[in-house]
Amino acid sequence: MFTQEEKEAIYKVIYTRRDIRTFLQTPIERSVIENILHAGHHAPSVGFMQPWNYILISSEAIKEKLAWAADKERRAMAIHFEGEKESKFLSLKVEGLKEAPLTICVTCDPTRGGAHVLGRNSIPETDALSTACSIQNMWLAACAEGLAMGWVSFYKKNDIRDILDIPPHVDPIALLSVGYTDAYPDKPILETANWEKRANIDQLIFENRWGDNSSWQISNK
Repeated sequence: MFTQEEKEAIYKVIYTRRDIRTFLQTPIERSVIENILHAGHHAPSVGFMQPWNYILISSEAIKEKLAWAADKERRAMAIHFEGEKESKFLSLKVEGLKEAPLTICVTCDPTRGGAHVLGRNSIPETDALSTACSIQNMWLAACAEGLAMGWVSFYKKNDIRDILDIPPHVDPIALLSVGYTDAYPDKPILETANWEKRANIDQLIFENRWGDNSSWQISNK
């Protein structure tokens, strides 16, 4: 069991965590990085397949290449938006990949555990979902350690494979910029930029079947 203070600390980290794009050059202590990696490695995974690997990137030259790959895809994606939304999208920073002292590429190996992994036969994408659980653990751990983390998710996978020498069958799921920041916002960056608002949770909860939410009202936090 957890004490009330411990429970409050867990929820505080969940509600405080943000996707950050601005970093200081301050080095990160090795012990803190190890804590974050241990947190990621203790995530749940379907069939206990543990499909993740973590590539730690501190090389300025490699970070420049990763930022190039992300910026190329960002500009390609911009054509899907118009007017103010296009301007807001293009203003989103990828420089965090170069600013942060550390980038972690989290990968997913769908062959881990063999051809028949318990629980994955019916839903193959559970390997990627398991990797996402690892990323969330790392994000919460980074927040608890006083670090900022930003998830860069727009890039061509083959670009990242080429830059980091990742085997063809392994998916680079995320590029995580990690570092200290002096700009930790109260709200998500995209909400502050009026890109989108947080949905009303009452509209997202159904009871017994899709569409029936008449009996649930949840207080906002």
